[in-house]
Amino acid sequence: MRSRVRAADLLPLASIGMRSRPLRAALSTLGIAIGVAAIVGVLGITRSSQADLLARIDHLGTNLLTVANGTRIGGDEAKLPTSSATGAARTDGVLKVTATAGVPRLQVFRTDMVPAYRGGGVEVRATEPSLLDTLDGHLATGVFLNDATARYPVVVLGHDAATALGIAQVDAGTRVWLGEHWFTVAGVLRPFELAPEIDRAALIGLPVAASYFGYDGHPTRLYVRADTARTAPVARMLARAVNPGEPNSVNVSRPSDALASRLLVADSITSLLLGLGAVALLVGGVGVANVMVISVLERRTEIGLRRALGAARRHITVQFMTESLLLSLLGGLTGVILGAAVTHAVAAYRGWHPLVPLSAVGGGFAATLLIGVVAGVYPAVRAARLNPTDALRTA
Repeated sequence: MRSRVRAADLLPLASIGMRSRPLRAALSTLGIAIGVAAIVGVLGITRSSQADLLARIDHLGTNLLTVANGTRIGGDEAKLPTSSATGAARTDGVLKVTATAGVPRLQVFRTDMVPAYRGGGVEVRATEPSLLDTLDGHLATGVFLNDATARYPVVVLGHDAATALGIAQVDAGTRVWLGEHWFTVAGVLRPFELAPEIDRAALIGLPVAASYFGYDGHPTRLYVRADTARTAPVARMLARAVNPGEPNSVNVSRPSDALASRLLVADSITSLLLGLGAVALLVGGVGVANVMVISVLERRTEIGLRRALGAARRHITVQFMTESLLLSLLGGLTGVILGAAVTHAVAAYRGWHPLVPLSAVGGGFAATLLIGVVAGVYPAVRAARLNPTDALRTA
């Protein structure tokens, strides 16, 4: 009669080594668990971060363009024409345009007692009242410039500028010493992620910049909102529309591209960390193979007795292959749980929505199955080839 092993008996047989040596089994699966946890955690954290970044880009919009003065062929700094904002506004696909200009050599302080040579770290920018609408910005407190206040010594502070000056709230008596003149603070802005230069600036109206500080009417930066579907064509046309005579001296950029570039950086870091996870999986596979070889040597008597009682070589092979798979799967399951836990912890700390990709979980388990098979082949074949007589004689 041909001998057979029932499926119900295979699992208890294959888990004998794990149950008799639980600490060794746990240590042998540690490398696999670390490798799978690294793969799941890295992919989970990266996916969560990218989802948050894409949501921020969608919220901020990809249709904001900036136009700035560049340099001429000879290296001299170019100026945007006084009509550059009008030229940009007439470009097909442009929805909103706001002109701004840096006003150099001006200091901003809370008091007029600070020496002029002391730098305040706050730059002054002249702007149109439409800036807030063009940038889709918001006020933390107070109000923004309008057509009336833009003609008077009234200033609105960017977030970082207000922090540097120690201004958190605005009332009727809040003022700053700006360019040897007192300016009333009308409001404080919330941060602009796509326009950090505004965060560092004290904003005044273009008319008061002309009357108080000699502003010549040449803007240094334009903020342009384009039709989202036509942003790329608009970006290509803006340089010539803004400065037809010297389009090569105009710099046109899309601020959201800086955020999108973080996705590429994250992908490169992800590849590196996945490589480290693969190395940990390889080390874990070697550990499982080593444990299986030791298990075969320790259980020679058991193997010889089972062979003498009628167990076929295929039964011994299946038993030890199953044990190797169990060890690997135990490490894989532990790694998936650890990786998911790390992903949720990091996401909760950073305020992201946690995402654990199913591809990472499936790939982790597939890798552990492959490792279990590869690590168990040699020990299983070696155990199956043991001669029953020799095994019992050396007991």
